[in-house]
Amino acid sequence: GIDMAKALRVALAGLGTVGSGVIRVLEANRALIERRAGRAIEVVAVSARDRNKDRGIDISGFTWVDDTVALADADADVVVELVGGADGPALALARATLGHGKAFVTANKAMLAHHGMELAEAAEKSGVPLKFEAAVAGGIPVIKGLREGAAANEIARVQGILNGTCNFILSKMEAEGRDFGEVLAEAQALGYAEADPSFDIDGVDAAHKLSILASLAFGTRPAFDDVTIRGIRQLIAGDIAEAAALGYRIRLIGQAELGAGGLFQRVQPQLVPQDHPLAHVTGSTNAVVAEGNFVGRLLFQGAGAGDGPTASAVIADLIDIARGESGPPFAMPVAALTDAAAADTGARCGRFYLRFMVADRVGVLAEIAAAMRDAGVSIESLIQRGANLDGSALVAIVTHEVSESAIAAALERLRGSQSLVGEPMWMPILG
Repeated sequence: GIDMAKALRVALAGLGTVGSGVIRVLEANRALIERRAGRAIEVVAVSARDRNKDRGIDISGFTWVDDTVALADADADVVVELVGGADGPALALARATLGHGKAFVTANKAMLAHHGMELAEAAEKSGVPLKFEAAVAGGIPVIKGLREGAAANEIARVQGILNGTCNFILSKMEAEGRDFGEVLAEAQALGYAEADPSFDIDGVDAAHKLSILASLAFGTRPAFDDVTIRGIRQLIAGDIAEAAALGYRIRLIGQAELGAGGLFQRVQPQLVPQDHPLAHVTGSTNAVVAEGNFVGRLLFQGAGAGDGPTASAVIADLIDIARGESGPPFAMPVAALTDAAAADTGARCGRFYLRFMVADRVGVLAEIAAAMRDAGVSIESLIQRGANLDGSALVAIVTHEVSESAIAAALERLRGSQSLVGEPMWMPILG
């Protein structure tokens, strides 16, 4: 057991922006953290790729460990993993740490989405905490909020803006009327987007986080493989303009619900009504909305990334461990978590936005309308915008309430049509 009178000794893997941030925040708020935790929290050992890199922090007082996985053997009470990656050194370190009966804190959503159950079982078996507040929505205490604050409630659904890079790009497209490719290039130049941004813009990062939130909200085993994922690559400035004209903003929404039909989990762009809290989330901010049966609608909002916010979430977990406070990683013991079947998305009903780029010629609208009619899709509004330089025009449709399978059938009927230029875009209207 841990001697509560002594400092909590921390071994830290990864000294990137977040790892360096942890050291800086512990230093800056040292006295306050000690008062809140009831004892000091001290980094004693570190491991990173390059020992001599200048990180703007002094690491000479810490034991340096060359092999990241060997950090599990350091003379410490808890290991913090900020290396990243679903497998590789991060997973090996997690397994070794929990196997040795030491507490483990991580910001690694990919690893939790793929291996969360195995690690939760290992933590339970060793009787040690496994904490990951920093893995979802950066500095926002959404995991604590669901695990602890809303613990008395049945959660009906959870939805949110879980990727700052996408939200930054969408907000900028919205504000400046520019196309996706141009704004992405600028985001990369500013360091808001990675050189290879596919994990972010294709929705995978948001899906990792969503699968963890869904598990906490519904008491189900994390089921990342069941998340349907569509990113924001296909969006054009015209979509954002049409959405605005209709009273909506486009956001990449992660959404999960547990119902009689199973567990629904999806990441995809949606049209969000102006009066919905998620419509007002701009820049790289993250936000999560959870609906509890007694507590009502909860909104968690704040910085979803960055060294300060993410480090602050890591240290909040360390303070819990220093206090001796620790519940099961996924809000209930592993044996109590259920296996939920994936819901059939085709059965979901709602209103949809459909956008076609069409050759500007006679009969195109009739062809689209016929495909809709034959698939049983009722049209609420149809807008055609004039020809572009290449002679193509934009057609935007908002449907009445209809099933997703009907939308799919309508698009299938139009597949290969000579009238269409490129792929049609379809998005649900959040409501």
